[in-house]
Amino acid sequence: MIKKPSIQLFHHGTAMILLACLCACAAPKDIAYFQDAEALNNMALQAERQFRLRPEDKINIVVNSSNPMLEQQFTLTTSTNSSNILGAETTPKTTAGKSSGNSQVIAYTVDEQGTINFPVLGKINVAGMTRGEVADYIKDRLIARELVTDPIVTVEYLNLSVKVMGEVKQPGIITITKDHFTILDALSQAGDLTIDGNRCNVMVNRNVDGANRVYYIDLTNMQQTLLSPAYYLEQNDLVYVSPNEKRKRESTPTSNAFHTPYLWMSIASFLVTITALILR
Repeated sequence: MIKKPSIQLFHHGTAMILLACLCACAAPKDIAYFQDAEALNNMALQAERQFRLRPEDKINIVVNSSNPMLEQQFTLTTSTNSSNILGAETTPKTTAGKSSGNSQVIAYTVDEQGTINFPVLGKINVAGMTRGEVADYIKDRLIARELVTDPIVTVEYLNLSVKVMGEVKQPGIITITKDHFTILDALSQAGDLTIDGNRCNVMVNRNVDGANRVYYIDLTNMQQTLLSPAYYLEQNDLVYVSPNEKRKRESTPTSNAFHTPYLWMSIASFLVTITALILR
């Protein structure tokens, strides 16, 4: 009669410990990306967004024409021995990633007023334009002034980038190489999140007309990710992946000890042994 309460207590305690062990061993639900993807087939997406030029952005502009002499007038390459023209900056010209020796690309830097100084045409306000709009504008100006009849104008970004920090495999500055650059592009180039990265709360910090804006993206939710205002990144954005709870606990000694199944299994084994000795 005396042992019954102890037996009941033993069974109850054992059940609670086993439940704790099962919870500790349960697979986390915040690791896999896009857990709602299957239900989003044919979902309408937001319009793709292109980069718009800002002060301090650098671009390369190339004008091609069937008339070599006219084309040379607007060429944006110069020999290493020649001087800069119109305040443009020079960087080594590369073809397929290799230097071409004695020629350089003239980089046009957008000044504080949002303008660049282009040969013959003079100052052009390019702030807020996409690279396609800059190319069309220069082409139209050249034709309107009867300087070139059949120009092909190409504009390329030279220094656009975003910063990726936190729990990623390769944090650092990510160079933007295309239009429609997304947060997935940036994280992929950073080597993806580490296992300790918080996928549910990725921060994007952005300067919008002199005001700081902060956005949060849940990468486990595809719909929220694809529709976020920060899905398409802008130049100079900061992407920060915060550590998950496990990584935070690791910052203090033995802080994860009570969250491991091995500890609870050891405690359960110890209590079972002690209870069995008491009930003898």
